[in-house]
Amino acid sequence: MKPAEINVTVDGARRKSADLPAPVRQAVEQAIVANRGRPGALMPILHAVQEALGHVPPDALALIAQGLNLTRAEAHGVATFYPHFRSAPPGRTVVRICRAEACQALGARALEAHAKQTLGIDFHETTGDGAITLEPVYCLGNCGCGPSLLVGHDELHARVTPAAFDELIKTARAAT
Repeated sequence: MKPAEINVTVDGARRKSADLPAPVRQAVEQAIVANRGRPGALMPILHAVQEALGHVPPDALALIAQGLNLTRAEAHGVATFYPHFRSAPPGRTVVRICRAEACQALGARALEAHAKQTLGIDFHETTGDGAITLEPVYCLGNCGCGPSLLVGHDELHARVTPAAFDELIKTARAAT
């Protein structure tokens, strides 16, 4: 697929879509080609772009909208409505704390407060050194062993105490 060249605003400057970074153009084009024919194609495209780039760059939304014959406002509205989609690259390690009811009943709110204080950030933010991004998640399927959190994509931890959280963060920082 070769979308027609369009004008977009990137970093406050107007430029043509052909001037966008090659990885962004390539990720968007591949996502559109793979998903254009699907019902509700916008969501799978946003997921594919985020998977490829780690986030959905704001400058990619114009290309996505054009590829689906949507307005930029429609693409922007969906991308910003769902907290799963990031508009900036995440930290080197993403830590997701479960906020579902079962984990809350087992102390997740205290863990959440400790995590925010320890890292000096809120949900959907990244530490100043770019090491850790903190995100909420609404069930990790580990309900009987809460509070639970996920480090990266595959490191599930159960019955996490503030001290255990501190150790996990120390290990994550050392690995990055």
